[in-house]
Amino acid sequence: MNVLVTGGAGYIGSHTVKELRKVGHQPIALDDLREGHEAALLGAPLVRAAVQDRATVEKVLREECVEAVMHFAAYCYVGESVRSPLAYYENNVLGTLRLAEACVAAGVRLFVLSSSAAVYGEPDRQPIDEETPCRPVNPYGRTKRVAEELLADVAAATGLRPVFLRYFNAAGADPDGELGEDHRVETHLIPCALLAALGRRPALSVFGADYPTQDGSCVRDFVHVTDLADAHVLALEFARAGGSCRAFNLGNGRGFSVKEVADAARRISGVDFPVALEGRRPGDPPVLVASSQRARAELGWRPRHGDLEEVVRTAWEWFRAHPNGYC
Repeated sequence: MNVLVTGGAGYIGSHTVKELRKVGHQPIALDDLREGHEAALLGAPLVRAAVQDRATVEKVLREECVEAVMHFAAYCYVGESVRSPLAYYENNVLGTLRLAEACVAAGVRLFVLSSSAAVYGEPDRQPIDEETPCRPVNPYGRTKRVAEELLADVAAATGLRPVFLRYFNAAGADPDGELGEDHRVETHLIPCALLAALGRRPALSVFGADYPTQDGSCVRDFVHVTDLADAHVLALEFARAGGSCRAFNLGNGRGFSVKEVADAARRISGVDFPVALEGRRPGDPPVLVASSQRARAELGWRPRHGDLEEVVRTAWEWFRAHPNGYC
């Protein structure tokens, strides 16, 4: 199929573009390159535009005979969303609305949404399954939840078939070494630890040491980015077979604390970089660990890179080989 991948030049989007090409689909990336990198597309076609530009999006859908859309074009930082909620609603919600309008107008029905575990907020039980109530605690999570509900409403009225992939902490890098994580402002834990190991940061900042966890730091479920890419391809097949408005958690089912991740980064890099303890960030739940049984049962998804050491090692190899990112 011809697949439009919004945000396709970004971290998860670019890994998914590579996987789509690998299995025989023809991806077309749509990205304004505010955060993405054209080099990450490895030669796949790019339309440089914002997802809110409905006229351009609809034109691409029609001219390229697009049959499916994968939507990654969203802001994704919890702390930033607390400081700048209007920007998050404009980008994450309005962008999804404009994209849905273009899909309906062009007759595109298959739609895979990059959603997030942030829709759950601070759940009462762990691990988190899809029946857990959605009570997001920050604007980022709320915009993802609104995007899901918006698409479900459109589906009920038009026949759009959206699938919602709620993934936990994306991490790692392409095992082939071609792709990695390169954000202009990096806030994700594993890259920040490895940048400290490379001497590009004075220390790894740990936000909060007084959470109700085993060592006082937040606990997260880290899922390898190539496993996420696999899940998106499987979700596309699920939608093509008639699936619609179904949410799937994507995680490894095991949580690691921030301090455990820092220790893994030290072991793999061989660098005893310093850690700076700082206050909690607004909107950070103490523990988020996934149950991915539904994705395993209904999509046939099987994570291939579930070991934390392997996740960190692939990221470390990328950073060592690309000290300046894609530049």
